[in-house]
Formats: sequence, C-alpha cells, structure tokens
Amino acid sequence: MPAVSGSSGRLIVERPPSADHSAEWPGRIFENPELPYADAMLAFVATAQERASQPASRADEAANGALASEKRTLGRTEAQLRDARRQVRAQRQLEDAAWQAARGAHRAAAQADPVRPKAARRPAKPAKAVRTAQWRALRDQRRATLEVRQQDDTAWRQARLELRQRGSALPVVSAWIAILVIVDNCTRQCLGLPLFVAGPKVTAEMIVEALRTLLPPELHFLISDRGTHFTANAFQTLVLSEAFVHVLIARHRPQSNGIAERFVRTLKEWLADKAWLDDPALAALLQQFLAEYGDRPHQGLALPGLSPNEFAKRIWLM
Repeated sequence: MPAVSGSSGRLIVERPPSADHSAEWPGRIFENPELPYADAMLAFVATAQERASQPASRADEAANGALASEKRTLGRTEAQLRDARRQVRAQRQLEDAAWQAARGAHRAAAQADPVRPKAARRPAKPAKAVRTAQWRALRDQRRATLEVRQQDDTAWRQARLELRQRGSALPVVSAWIAILVIVDNCTRQCLGLPLFVAGPKVTAEMIVEALRTLLPPELHFLISDRGTHFTANAFQTLVLSEAFVHVLIARHRPQSNGIAERFVRTLKEWLADKAWLDDPALAALLQQFLAEYGDRPHQGLALPGLSPNEFAKRIWLM
C-alpha cells in the first residue's frame, strides 16, 4: 500500500478551456511511465516545495480574493438596503401619524356640524366648504402616497430577492458535519470516513487523531490538498512520527488528487437521495456506503471490472 489520498476540497472535473496545456507543472513528472512510482513521488514533492516557496502570481491572488471581495460587496449592499428601508419606515411612521391626526380632526369637525344651532350653521358654510376642499385634497394626496409606497415596496422586495439569490449562489456554509476521506491510491479501497460534528470548527488535532487510527503502518506517501488542517504544525508532527512523505498537490488543481476527489463525488451522489436526523444516523449510512463501495466493480483499476476488495486480495496473492 504505497500511498493514500485525503481531501477537504471540491471537485473540478476537467481543466478550464483557457489553461495552457504546454505549461510545466510538478505533476508532469508522472507522464514518464518508466520512472518508478516512489522516485516520481519524491521528485514531485521536491518540485512542488520549490514552487510553493515562490511568491504567488497575480492571477492566484486575484482568484483567492475574488470570492472574499464578492462577499464584502454583497454585505455592504445588504447593509445599505437595510438602512435605507429603516429610514423609509421611520418617515412613513411620521406621515401616518400626521394623516391620523388630520383625519381625526376632520371627523371631529364633521360630527360637530349637525349639533350646531341653525342660526350658526349659515355663517359657518364658507368655512365648511374650505375645510371640505382641503380634506379632499389631503385625501387625494394620501391615496397617491399609498400608490407610491406600493411601487417602492415592490422595488424593495425585488432588490432583496436579487440579493438573496446572489447570496445563495455563494459557497457559504452556516452549519455542517465534516467528513474526512481516506482512499488507497492503489486498490481504491476507502480506509475510513470519520465524522467531525464540530463542522467548521474542526481542528488539525482532530484530523491527526483520526489518521493515527486509520493510516496503515506500511504507508509511504500521503497525498492531500493544501487545506489548513494538512499544513498545520500538528499534522507535520504526525508526518515526522509516522515517517511517511506528505505530498501536497498544486494550488487550485484538485484534479491532481483525482482519486480522492472522484471518491468524494461518488459519495455525494450516493447520499443525494438519503436522509438522516443526526450524526449517528449519518455514520450508519456511511458504513453502508463503504460496504457497497468496496464490493462494487471499478473501471479505473489496473484490471477493469474488479472491486477494490477483490483487487486488494489479488495484490496480496502476487
């Protein structure tokens, strides 16, 4: 069992169309079929470390900052929309209070007219006509204001809907359970799927504790992405204590760890129509998946049509 893969990233199925296929990158060392696997892995690690020590390109910096910039812009827009809405509501409360006061005064005057003596009604007719005209103008203005409010409310709801749609499109996670994927690069067997209910607060120490239990003693190479859990000091301590070579794939190239990433995709597809209420139920589903996955025929093995379990048995018999 020369190597296993671990993943914490997302899958990219193919290289972007604009990529330069003639460019040099550490993974091209594996294009030489005559180079032994162990020598190729060591050469890859050396080249990758050299490239990692170089400053990041402007393109990489732009890619890393694009999502953060979009989130900040969305947050500022939401705050502006919220503040503007609060100001509108405060202004409407003042307008509504003035309208209620004017309507109350009009009703009080209308109720006082019938109880006046007949001798006082005739002199009061000019004032009543002026008051009625003012009330009608105020009522028409109120109706026009309500129509404008309805239009403003429709525009505000549309703006809020667009912001929510933009927010839902961003890879923002509020609560989740983390799953560590460990796959043997030779047999494609999954060594385990430990759960971490801490979700976004999972630490490198938790990852190391799980790996100490699951990693085989004959391990030579461990391939992973550049997630913070795999670059922390706790993980480097594990590398030194277990005496294996840690292979970090290139930035923004999850396809370099294609075996683990393809396993993640298969797991997601299998879980798509499943339901669970808590993490023990999810753990039971993962055990069911491991049993089915290990006995299912694969196409990517050296002998197509064999399952990972059967392929592993034949390797040990060689």
